[in-house]
Amino acid sequence: MALAPRPWAADMLHVWFGVLSPRDWFGGGDDVDALLRRRFAREWARLRGQPARAFLHTPDIARAAILLFDQVPRNLFRDDPRAFANDPLARAITDGVLRRGWDRGLTTAERQFILMPLMHSEAIADQRRSLRLFARLGNREVLSFARVHYRMIARFGRFPHRNDVLGKQSSAAEERAIAAGNDW
Repeated sequence: MALAPRPWAADMLHVWFGVLSPRDWFGGGDDVDALLRRRFAREWARLRGQPARAFLHTPDIARAAILLFDQVPRNLFRDDPRAFANDPLARAITDGVLRRGWDRGLTTAERQFILMPLMHSEAIADQRRSLRLFARLGNREVLSFARVHYRMIARFGRFPHRNDVLGKQSSAAEERAIAAGNDW
């Protein structure tokens, strides 16, 4: 018998997949940021120091934690290094979910967000894995985004659009890539 998700986890899954829409997920905006800040900023602050294994007790807790540490900070901390600070934790939870097969039987959108930490990684091995897994997902649009992310890491070893926020100097080639629209 699986444990019921913790209240924050059930709330996260409800808000992300029941209240927000794909337009909100990828378009964001002040209203989405405010909703996520109001509902999840405290949970993010309280839980961000926990190890990945703390979130791998049930599939729903793991799925919610991936959202909490991968997606939510990108809304809470725009133009702030904290937007990316928990990416390693989100990736570790993703690895645990995939090892356990907890991605099976989910909708395409639910599986997509389990895989997002791989797309957000600046490690080329994660990017290659992202391409394989997003190809299996069967969503051409999302796969095209995975390919663009892969190309940036293959070319630069990092995401140039993060450089300013992270206090890194951009090369001329990176600045051209950003100007060409690679600034998601």
